[in-house]
Parts: sequence; C-alpha cells; structure tokens
Amino acid sequence: MGHSHPPSLGLFGFGAFGRLAAQSLIAHFDLRVFDPAYGQARLPDGRDLPMGSLEEIAASDIVVLAVPVARMRHLCTEIAPFLKHGAVVIDVGSVKLAPIVAMRDALPDHVQIVGTHPLFGPQSAAEGIGGRKVVVCPVRGAAWRQVAAFLRWLGLDVIVESAEAHDREAAMVQGLTHLIAKVLTGMGPLPHRMTTASFDLLAEAVGMVKDDPPTVLHAIEAANPFAAVVREAFFAGAEDLRTRFEAEEGSYQKETPAA
Repeated sequence: MGHSHPPSLGLFGFGAFGRLAAQSLIAHFDLRVFDPAYGQARLPDGRDLPMGSLEEIAASDIVVLAVPVARMRHLCTEIAPFLKHGAVVIDVGSVKLAPIVAMRDALPDHVQIVGTHPLFGPQSAAEGIGGRKVVVCPVRGAAWRQVAAFLRWLGLDVIVESAEAHDREAAMVQGLTHLIAKVLTGMGPLPHRMTTASFDLLAEAVGMVKDDPPTVLHAIEAANPFAAVVREAFFAGAEDLRTRFEAEEGSYQKETPAA
C-alpha cells in the first residue's frame, strides 16, 4: 500500500460510536459508510462522508462493524459473500465472546478477524481519544498486530487480551457502572450544590453512561455471559447491607430515650 493511496475502510454503522470512529479514522483511510438508517453520514464538523451499498462497503480493505452486538451475526452473514481475500474485519462491541463467535462462524476463511473494544465513547472522549484504553483480541490472522500498532500510533493505550478475560472483567467494570447509574438516575435529579468530591466523581460517572443507547446496556447485561454473576453479587451485597442497617436502626431507636 503506497502512501499516495490510503487503504479503503468500510464502516458499517453510523451511530454515536460509528461517528466517533469515523472522525478519528478519516484522515488515515479512504473511508466510506453503510447505514440505511442515515440519509447522509455527516461528521460533527459538518463534513459528509461518502456512503455506498452493502456490497460496495463490504469490498473494502478494512471493514469495521460498529453495529449492536445483537445484529452482528446477521450483518456478518450479509457481508460474507462480498469480502475481499485478505481483508481485515474488525468489530467494536462492548462484549467480545459473542461477536467473535459470530464473526468466526459467518465470515469466510480468507479474511482476517480482529475483535476490539474501545473502552470509551463520545462522552468520555469528548476531549479527544489520546490516552484512552482499547482492548484488542486476536482472532484470525496476524493483522491484529498492525491494528494494535496503528491504535498505539493514534495515541491509545492498547490492551491485548483474550475474549474471555475481557468479558470477565467487563462484566464488573461496565456492569457495575451501568447498574449504579440506572438506580441513581431513577432516583431523580442528583444534588449539585452541597456535594463532596467523591459524590461529584460518582455523578460524573453516572453522567457518562446514562445516555448510552439501550443496545449498549443489552450488550453489557445480556450478551456478556459473566454479567449475571456480578449482578447477583451486587444485589446480594445491597440486600445484606439493608438487613444490617434495618437491624441497627431498630436497636438504635430502642436505645434512644423518649424526649
């Protein structure tokens, strides 16, 4: 690949993360988009990206799948006949075991496969992607090394890991954050005047994930096979705490003399 002609990159999905990816990659690739939900693929700076048919976009050198995890298998089946020999197919899902199984099953043997999970999104990368973390899971072929090197060159902190190890840790890292955010958001507006530094950090964490689309929550809580165990432990811990507080409250009220 000469410098005069950058490799082609086909991006499937132009939702919030697809847009962020496009913005970060546009300078380095001949980038085109497929997403029937959008009439045009417009970047935040007002630039329009070329769009194409499913067949055209699937025939790129690099194919990035930025679609909900639940749609991954169906999309892989659709693009499989149009993929180039030696093409690199990369997903960006919040879980790794399920999408990787889908890609392995549905994509032809002549393509390389790399699983990735950028541990950031439009909110957390509002100031730029430099220093943010991304997980890279080698799946098929050696292209993952080039992908990891390129992401490091972009300024990202690359963690190479197996899909299972990723999902085990993500179940707690993402599962807990979203559970806590859901509960706190449901309690109504959070105080913002008389707050402590620790509460401000908690509120900031909630703010980062409360607007995530339902598809992200589905991937984290339903598609991650380790999420249920974390969820059960969290609720069991909360229940134990409630029981203890209620017992202490009861004994405290007995000891307090009547006014």
